[in-house]
Formats: sequence, C-alpha cells, structure tokens
Amino acid sequence: MGATSAVEDRVVWVTGASSGIGEALAVELSALGAKVVLSARRRDDLERVAARCASETLVRPLDLADMDDADRHVAAVLDRFGHVDVLVNNGGVSQRSLAVDTPLSVDRQLMEVDFFGQVALTKAVLPHLMERGDGHIVAVSSLTGRVGIPLRSAYSAAKHAIHGFFDTLRLELSRSGIAVTIVCPPNVRTSISANAITASGEPYSAMDRIQERGMASEQCARRIARALRRRPRELHIGAPVRAIVLFDRLLPGLLFRLLRRQRTFV
Repeated sequence: MGATSAVEDRVVWVTGASSGIGEALAVELSALGAKVVLSARRRDDLERVAARCASETLVRPLDLADMDDADRHVAAVLDRFGHVDVLVNNGGVSQRSLAVDTPLSVDRQLMEVDFFGQVALTKAVLPHLMERGDGHIVAVSSLTGRVGIPLRSAYSAAKHAIHGFFDTLRLELSRSGIAVTIVCPPNVRTSISANAITASGEPYSAMDRIQERGMASEQCARRIARALRRRPRELHIGAPVRAIVLFDRLLPGLLFRLLRRQRTFV
C-alpha cells in the first residue's frame, strides 16, 4: 500500500498549518488526496496555505493558548466533513531564554500552548474517534522532548510532557483501533526560532544558525506523510535525531559532556 492510499479521501486535521512543517505537511497531504483541515491563529495565512492545496480544505482558525472552546472547533469540522480520520497536533511555540532569567508566567505560557493546547484538542476529538473505532492521533514533539537543550527549559518541559501524555494515551487506546504516533523532527528550516519566546515574552526575531542549516520543511513533511501509513509509535526523523536519542539511552553521561562542550545552541 503506497502513501497515497494511506490518506486519500481521508480527513486530516493539521494544527500549526500556517507555516513551516504544518504548511508543508498540509500541502503534501492534499497532493496525496487527503481532505485537510487547516488550523492556526491567523486566518490570512491559512487562506494562503489553502490556496496551495490540491484538494478540499477547511480553514478553521484557533488559538492553542485558549482552547476552552475546543468542542466547538470539533463540531465545526464534523459539520463540514462528517468525521475526522487523523489529527496532527503540530502547532506550538519555541523558547530562547535561560531558565534563571525566565519568569514563571512565560513558562506557563509555553506550557499552555505546547502541551495543554495539544491535549485539549485531542480530548475534544477523542470521543468521536472512539465512537468510530478508528483514527490516528499524531503529536509533533521535538528532540528536546527526549534531551534537554539550553535556552529551551520550558519548551523542553512541554515536549517531555507530550511524550508522557501521548505514551500513556497510546496504551489506553491500544484495543480501540486508534493509533498514537509521536514525531521527533530534526532542526528544520522554518521560522520557529524567529517566533520563539524570550524571557520578556517577546519574539526572539532571529533565525538560528542551526535552523538555517536544518532540513527543508517539505522533506520533513514527506517523512511524516509516509509514517501515516505505518502508524509507528514514535518517529525519529533524520540520523542526528536517532543518534542523539540512542546516546541518551545508552551513554547519557557522555552525551551530557558532549552537549556541555557546545558553545552555542542558537
């Protein structure tokens, strides 16, 4: 079975779809025949992405920092398409500040968007998936969800929490027909660093050198799209991610020393 048959005529909901990995994934899935729900905060950007898509789309703006109305968003998607097959929790915001300099309010802001936002939407969609006895929930994490990286303390904490929640959810749903996949992308050439939050709560507004050298968002999107067929428990994209995760499991002390020698993480 090819990648096309995995998503053709299926309804895939992508958050963070206004740019970066989310935009590239929406375009890739639409080219494979999926009906795509596009969500992020800015309607204008979502409309631009919808214009790039080759299949039917629904633009549904939402703010992951304020998901009290998650059920309303789900109802709107079901009213349009009748069902949801795949939910890709991709939206989020990164961080560029030392833990000692970051006020608790900024830590809470990051957790609200990067963890509670994903959890709220997942919980709102879950009863529908369980009623159908089928579906796929994808949570886009990060290498920092496995290994702590300087300047990303709250972001890393949120991504670690993603692994704890969705690993548990996978076990709870193991007899339901619903798959749960956690994706750990590599550094990808997106605006994630420019949009990252600093200690003041303002955007970092600069492109990291490591982001500039990262994988193209289209390449990352193709890897995720292929994984929708296999429905793996966890997807580590790229040799560096796989190597660092393996080092952390087998030689954590050595990895700590290697990371401590790094001069910069931006």
